[in-house]
Amino acid sequence: MMHFTAQGVRTCKPEDLTLWAKVRVLLFGVNVPRPVGTLSPSALDAECHVLTIREAEGVDLSGWYCDRGSGTSLVILFHGYASEKTALIPEASAFLELGASVLLVDFRGSGDSSESYTTIGVREADDVAAVFRYAEQHLRHTRILLFGQSMGAVAILRAVDKCGVLPDAIIAEAVFDTLLNTVRNRFNAMRVPSFPCAQLLVFWGGCQWGFNGFEHNPVNDARAVQCPAMFMHGADDPRASLAEGRRVFDEVHGSKEFKTFDRTGHESYISIHATEWRTTIAEFMRKTDGQRTHPIVGKSGSG
Repeated sequence: MMHFTAQGVRTCKPEDLTLWAKVRVLLFGVNVPRPVGTLSPSALDAECHVLTIREAEGVDLSGWYCDRGSGTSLVILFHGYASEKTALIPEASAFLELGASVLLVDFRGSGDSSESYTTIGVREADDVAAVFRYAEQHLRHTRILLFGQSMGAVAILRAVDKCGVLPDAIIAEAVFDTLLNTVRNRFNAMRVPSFPCAQLLVFWGGCQWGFNGFEHNPVNDARAVQCPAMFMHGADDPRASLAEGRRVFDEVHGSKEFKTFDRTGHESYISIHATEWRTTIAEFMRKTDGQRTHPIVGKSGSG
């Protein structure tokens, strides 16, 4: 799950695997090709251009930046597991229509960023922190909102808790409560017992990348969130259950809202509930517009 390959076909969804395929997955693991994008920045907007942000450890992060001016909010969008930034073009386009500037980001290992691995939100939190600090220093906007899907939402919560990131608002879609539970859910989708395989995977994955997987718990990270937060969740999500999303939401201390999309799984909400999603987001941005931690400055720039 944490090593992207250079070739081959991605393993099917757990619920779609044949019996023999399930045996192969249990014995040899899954094949997840490195996520790559084929679109250019103009697919989002004619004025969109590429940004490259280098982290202290040498990781290069690629982003698409569309600047609507210094008097606008900046929404930074972070994708989910085994995905890349172009998957969020519909959401980014909606934020542009609402008058915001946007920055779409590839996590390490994905799209046009460097590396070929993922840590399901752990080191991706460092990516969130690096992009956020770059935006604070170089992209002059009235406020900064962070939007994340699944792993992207998890990385945002961890960045707030572990990296001291202070956004003006957060929008989190399909967040899971603990790494162990989201791994368990994949075994449940295959209809095979999760114990002890889920525990072994979490333990060994953490060993490979130098962290304790049993302590990667967004439900705990959420306690550090003080800014306004919108949580959105599919009622029938098999990867991160509605109950898990609720548990994370309950730990947030600041002003918060929870939106459930009926008959929806672990997928893009805007693609299924376009009007409902846009209305919810527009209202959240309107209500939080006056709540800022970032001062308005006179000039916008790309750094």
